[in-house]
Amino acid sequence: MIKGTTWKFGDDINTDEIIPARYLNTSAPEELAKHCMEDADPDFMKNMKSGDIIAAGKNFGCGSSREHAPIAIKTANISCVIAKTFARIFYRNCFNMGLVILECKDADKIDNKDELEVDTENGIIKNLTKGEEYPVSPIPAFMQELIDDGGLMKHVSKKINA
Repeated sequence: MIKGTTWKFGDDINTDEIIPARYLNTSAPEELAKHCMEDADPDFMKNMKSGDIIAAGKNFGCGSSREHAPIAIKTANISCVIAKTFARIFYRNCFNMGLVILECKDADKIDNKDELEVDTENGIIKNLTKGEEYPVSPIPAFMQELIDDGGLMKHVSKKINA
């Protein structure tokens, strides 16, 4: 179960808005996290709290295929990203990095600062602010394993060393 306050973004948030290219001279997760969402909201990292949730419109994570974007979000301690749709390579990169993401056709009903409770196992988002529920597809078991293990590399290492 995930519970947090939402930060709402619109459609077509691209990877350069998630982590601007000017910071890609490092691959240090902590340094990337300092600049998470900076070009979409310059005050995001100053105001967000650990465990908060990003909610967005369609095509979240479009643009380049760089893994820096989900790394920045995860290391910033965002508990999950909920969007109407995700760019497909970003979608897969998130699971590879161990970041929880959920596609929700009702994501446009979520507003900035709404308090959400997200049940990934049963596929239900409860908007505690509005008293509404939104269905999402539960995360498939094999994808949940990637998240639980901290991403693809840690998952593979666990399997090899088992």
